[in-house]
Amino acid sequence: MSKIKNVRTFSIQTEPPHMGGKFWYFVKLETEDGIEGWGETAILGSLTGLHRGYEEMVKNIFDAYLKGQDALDREYLYHKLYSGLTMQHPDYVMLGIISAFDTALWDICGKHFKTPVYNLLGGKMRDRIRTYTYIYDRNDSSLAATARAWVSDPERVAELAVELVDEGFTGLKFDPLIQAKNDRKISKPWDLPQRELAHAERAVGAIRDAVGERADILIGTHGQITPAAAIRLAARLEKYDPLWLEEPCPPENYKEMGRIARATTIPISTGERLVTPYEFQMLFAEGACAVAQPDLGSAGGITATKKIATLAEANYVLMAPHVWGGPVITAAAIQIDANIPNFLIQESIGKSDEFFDEIIKEPFIWEKGEFVVTDRPGIGIELDENSLEKYRIKT
Repeated sequence: MSKIKNVRTFSIQTEPPHMGGKFWYFVKLETEDGIEGWGETAILGSLTGLHRGYEEMVKNIFDAYLKGQDALDREYLYHKLYSGLTMQHPDYVMLGIISAFDTALWDICGKHFKTPVYNLLGGKMRDRIRTYTYIYDRNDSSLAATARAWVSDPERVAELAVELVDEGFTGLKFDPLIQAKNDRKISKPWDLPQRELAHAERAVGAIRDAVGERADILIGTHGQITPAAAIRLAARLEKYDPLWLEEPCPPENYKEMGRIARATTIPISTGERLVTPYEFQMLFAEGACAVAQPDLGSAGGITATKKIATLAEANYVLMAPHVWGGPVITAAAIQIDANIPNFLIQESIGKSDEFFDEIIKEPFIWEKGEFVVTDRPGIGIELDENSLEKYRIKT
């Protein structure tokens, strides 16, 4: 028995340029025999304006569902949390909290047995994990400036792409379309005017000309356009052979995502805002993607993501876990990546260093575009609580 006795939460604000998000949310579970496990909630901007209430919510859920439970009973506790907190109707924010608890439980279990989580999942398929990154301008302190370049300056984006390839990356992502039109009171999804279609084509072409066959190009969008616009966009980009077109329409309509997938030769990727194996199964049933992108901080943690990977494998869908957050979801994703047979590529916030290294005790090992899989127990990292306190949001 390894009974859970306590929870601690850490809501922190990252340093500019806030790569991975402005706010990160961590959970630490402690057992009666002194083992600690780390989890992370990663739900994009869903807690903006509400972040001060995260810690109290986590504490209340812990008291009601986890206190005194055996931390090794991960499957039972996942279903207990899911059934009780969602009434079996998936909710993005609540699944983010469940994900943090679940990952922390797996971390405890790995440490209990003194082995990496990937061994508990069935063992290791690979020693190195291929990564990709967004095309960031690391000389600029503003992510907004980089995003403006994506939609206005193809030559600059191509220069940044070459720099990243020279450092070892073999996968590069950027968003060639405007992500928000709030100033014009236009809600998603919207159509694309000719100038935006033409810009996307020029920008992807500039990157392809600059990097040649040295790297894959990944086209990011955030579900902001209609299926018809996505099909027109894909027709312009097919000649540059992107690795994928991501979330080409809002993710809740699986049939329309499937219609886009059948209309283009570009593989469709999606899933960062989907939760639980049930939503992914509906996606797969429509033939709506070639690459699934569950986030370990929102999809249901390691328990659910392993199930999603198995469903994906049966549908010949590859896995590329999403990361827009901190080091805990990155570490948890690496455990999944090391284990599953249908892994494609892993999102990384740059090289998962810089601010990551401010708050973790041992850094990730990134070499020549890949994470090196370690034999550290649990999820493979420990957070530095002194550093977390330094960046903690004052409540």
